[in-house]
Amino acid sequence: MEKVHIDFRDQISKNKYKSFFLIFIVFSVLVLLIYVIGMAYGGIDIFVILIFAILISLGYILISYYNSDKIAIASVGAKMASREKHKQYYQLVEGLTIASGLPMPKLYVMNSAQINAFASGRDPQHAVVCVTEGALSKLDKRELEGVLAHELGHIASYDMRYMTLVAVMVGMVSIVSQIFLRSLFFRRGGNDKGNAIFIVIGIVLAILAPIVVWLVQMSLSRKREFTADASAVKFTRYPNGLIGALKKIKADVVQPEKRIGKAVAPLFFSNPFKGVGSTHPPLDKRIKTLERM
Repeated sequence: MEKVHIDFRDQISKNKYKSFFLIFIVFSVLVLLIYVIGMAYGGIDIFVILIFAILISLGYILISYYNSDKIAIASVGAKMASREKHKQYYQLVEGLTIASGLPMPKLYVMNSAQINAFASGRDPQHAVVCVTEGALSKLDKRELEGVLAHELGHIASYDMRYMTLVAVMVGMVSIVSQIFLRSLFFRRGGNDKGNAIFIVIGIVLAILAPIVVWLVQMSLSRKREFTADASAVKFTRYPNGLIGALKKIKADVVQPEKRIGKAVAPLFFSNPFKGVGSTHPPLDKRIKTLERM
């Protein structure tokens, strides 16, 4: 059967639409949860719960958001790339910034034998790109260019803003659920059957909602990876470079990274823990999609 060609523009547009839909699902779960809890407490102003959740979750996540580049680099022990030592690295990124219209990010190198990379930063003006020593030594010029174009695709799509927005809402769902479940221990019994029904529904939602939004968050992360792959093709007009890099990652026999925290892992080009990762699409699926572009 002949493969159906995929236009990278359609791929980018489709994945952006799916991302917005997934964000809407998380928001809807949050609103439903707050409404049910408000009714369970006899119509208490649901905005009180909402504001309380926002203040707690925003305080933590916004600090992380505005310092995301520094936190990501420090957490993996990366060092600033040397223009003399990493000449090709600089030249490739400079060429890609011209092709994409993005400002030049700060470049870092991480001490790891894995073939990997990540980008971080709240916007293109505060972006960083980091590659592993394994990527610099094992990938040829075209393959490395594909990986770097993928990372610039994340920057161009403002993925940190998308993921921060989702993280805020997911954090709020978790906080509201915990507050409600813990408050039940201090709540005295009542005779209002209507409230009792909402309490039961609230308990079910408080248990299931964090799981549902976490799954949606993981799905959103995977969609953003496909979007970045398509953006890489847009910038380079050469999908084979990225395909070659993914095939080398698949065949590379390297121990999983133990120094990388789970909070940073979704930023990476491929799952640093090896195996199947919830935040990353399967390598074979990414390769097949790119082969159709």
